[in-house]
Amino acid sequence: MKKTVKLVVIAVLAIMTGCASPAGDGVVTAKVKVVEQVANYTYLQVKEKGPAYWVALPTTEIVAGSIISYQGGMLMEDFYSKELDRTFEKVLFLDGLEGGSSSAMDLMSGSSQGSSLNVEKLETSVEPVEGNVSIGELFADPGKFEGKTISVKGEVAKYNPAIMERNWIHIQDGTEFEGKFDLTVTSSESFEVGQVVNLQGVLALNRDFGYGYSYEVILENATAVR
Repeated sequence: MKKTVKLVVIAVLAIMTGCASPAGDGVVTAKVKVVEQVANYTYLQVKEKGPAYWVALPTTEIVAGSIISYQGGMLMEDFYSKELDRTFEKVLFLDGLEGGSSSAMDLMSGSSQGSSLNVEKLETSVEPVEGNVSIGELFADPGKFEGKTISVKGEVAKYNPAIMERNWIHIQDGTEFEGKFDLTVTSSESFEVGQVVNLQGVLALNRDFGYGYSYEVILENATAVR
């Protein structure tokens, strides 16, 4: 009896929040009601059997009335979109749609060491700067740099803006250590894929942002050194 009451309460809360169970287990299928396109994302208001809710994924050509399927995702509450100038009570960031190849959050993948990221290794060789730390050197002994302000120069392999009030960058410089070649960086500044940047920030280890997204190595609050 207690279990039945608990399930009823959960269902009522789901209805009150205006969000069915978007991040539930397995594949979710829903109908697109509204489409909002911005520079790097497509926001979709979708509906299953319950109330409508919002999902976001990398820019995708899709129209209202389409049926989509997805799995997993990262639920963000009170998420502010600068491009739309609105705050979503809840929005589910998706890695992509079932059957599609879009990748929204591989930038924020819980594995940030390069070897298992969905980030291709660039054919790049960035000229080192005196006093900087190479990515290979960084991964060889990350504990040496923990909590310190360091500079790293590299080419931007991926860039996703305005997630959890940060811009997320992957950089590579052509060096590596045991298959680790890609460094995740957070910054309030904007960058472009293919741009060679010299970034200065504080190195953090074992950084956990919640929702299952944790990083063994990450350069935080980085700014461009010009």
